Amino acid sequence: VFANVDTWFEKPADLRDFRPPTNGWTINEVLEHISLTSHFLLILIDKAVTKALKNINNLSLTKELADYHFEKEKLDEVGLYKSFEWIRPEHMEPTGQVPLVQVRETIQTQLNRCLEHLQNMPNGEGVLYKTTMTVNNLGKIDVYEYIYFLAKHAERHIAQMERNESEYLQIQTDRIFGSLKTVAFMS
Repeated sequence: VFANVDTWFEKPADLRDFRPPTNGWTINEVLEHISLTSHFLLILIDKAVTKALKNINNLSLTKELADYHFEKEKLDEVGLYKSFEWIRPEHMEPTGQVPLVQVRETIQTQLNRCLEHLQNMPNGEGVLYKTTMTVNNLGKIDVYEYIYFLAKHAERHIAQMERNESEYLQIQTDRIFGSLKTVAFMS
C-alpha cells in the first residue's frame, strides 16, 4: 500500500492538482490527508505499542495468542472507498499548505515507524493491548489491527486517487475529441 501511495507523488502536477467536478479533493489533498490521518493514528499506535510491551509482564502472551482473532473482514472494509459513512475530524482535513515533498517524506517516515513497531513485537506482543476504534464500529482493536487499519485507510484513498485520474483522463480525452470534431467540421 505504501509503495502504491508513493507512486502518486510522481504523477504529473496537472493531474495531481485536478479537482473532480464533484468538488472532491485533489490528489495532492488526498496525499496530505493520508499523512495527517496516519500522524494521528500513529500517536495512538505508539502509545499502544509501549503499553503492549509493558503488559508482557502482566498478561499471558500464550493465552492471548491461543484465543486470538484478527478482525480482517471488518478492517478490510476500511480499505473500500465509501463502504460505510466516515466523518473525519477537522484536524485530518488537508490544508494545501504543506509542500508535497514534505508530505512524501512524512509518509515514508510513517511507514518506517510502522515497520519498527512490528520489529519490536516479533512474538505477538501487539495483542496484549487494545484501544477503541469507533470507525466502522470496530470496537477494541489491538496494535496489529491498528497498523493494518492505517494501511487500509491509505488503500481507501488510493481508490479515490484512481477515480480522480480516470475523471481527469476522460475530460482530457473529451477535450481532444471535441477539438478534433471542430477541426473536422471546419474542414
